[in-house]
Amino acid sequence: MKALFIHAHFDDYEFTTAGTFELWRRKLGERFRGRVVVCCDGQAGHHFRTREETGRIRLAEQEASARLGRYEFVPLRLPDGTFPREACLQVTPELLAALWKAIRDFEPDYLFCPPLGSDPLAGIHNDHETVAEAVRRVAYMINVPHAFTPEYPADETASVPCKVPVILNVHDSYMHGANACDLAVDVEKVFDVIAGLAWCHQSQIREWLPWVGRHQMAVPDSLEEWTTTLRARSKRKNRELGLATERAVEVFRVTAWGAVPTLEELRRDFPPLFSTERDLEPLARRLAKWRGEA
Repeated sequence: MKALFIHAHFDDYEFTTAGTFELWRRKLGERFRGRVVVCCDGQAGHHFRTREETGRIRLAEQEASARLGRYEFVPLRLPDGTFPREACLQVTPELLAALWKAIRDFEPDYLFCPPLGSDPLAGIHNDHETVAEAVRRVAYMINVPHAFTPEYPADETASVPCKVPVILNVHDSYMHGANACDLAVDVEKVFDVIAGLAWCHQSQIREWLPWVGRHQMAVPDSLEEWTTTLRARSKRKNRELGLATERAVEVFRVTAWGAVPTLEELRRDFPPLFSTERDLEPLARRLAKWRGEA
């Protein structure tokens, strides 16, 4: 099992998918590989540190999280070797090429990325929206071997097939009121791990998020205080989505951007779901329609 997480910022993984990866790691051991790709340089999100210092600190914090969580971390590099600029990310041929290569190099079974907003009344973060749009646009090209050989030269006479993953959207706290879910994974038993991984991002949790204002949080002075804050965020997300539980869950929507799975494959592969059979009925119908079975 190989799972690839692609998102805009340092810490997006910890707030959306870290529990699911940890459950896979515990169940499968060495038969599981999890990789996190971050698409921005992290330099914009601070109020008293310089851009250079912020980017350096945030990179080190993600590396600390990766060591603690035992997942692979890869900063996305454009074809010219540069790191895309935070807050200004746009869908360009260079970004598409870099994502195409990152996906083809790893050949995941499942790919997780942010959702693409469709409601003009919903809020968005520019970088989140760009990553979502870019993954959607590049998805068909994953098994098109010459799509970006101008950027990444290769022997165009000796192509080999590349696996196309199932692509799922994660929850996006910036899209207030516009989130939905197909799968709700119960991550309660690894909630302490999620909190610990997020706690690695000290410049975010103790400096930037309390200052920026929209997250309504006090500065946590300890991991214990942060765990309480994170629990409140988890409950708020459950209320937003209409999930009748106070347990920690991570939620995903299945797209038709990549491979279309069966519901049986998702049940087989994913950790225990909070979702009931009734909850899964709309997904089952949608997957069957996409697969030409209904």
